Amino acid sequence: MEQAVIAALLLVGLVVGAGVGASYARAQRGWKDYQTIRTSVPGARRTAWTAIRGVVTKIGVIALLLVGAAAYAAAGSDHEPAGPAPTPTPTVTATPGHRAGR
Repeated sequence: MEQAVIAALLLVGLVVGAGVGASYARAQRGWKDYQTIRTSVPGARRTAWTAIRGVVTKIGVIALLLVGAAAYAAAGSDHEPAGPAPTPTPTVTATPGHRAGR
């Protein structure tokens, strides 16, 4: 009977030990990953702000170009507009029974 109890306790100890060992290994891996990510965050943050600054700069340049184009279009050109074009005079041939203008 003692051997059965010892074997059962050994089996329970192995199962519990394997579970605890796996949990410990997972916790160590997680802590190492956390430390690695924590040290890389400032560089990633700097990279993100650089990308955002680039996008904002491009949007600003495009907006200024659009405002400039709209202001140029609204102001018109600097040269004097041409005078009215001469209108052609209609030539009417009078026919009998036809009155001009009708």
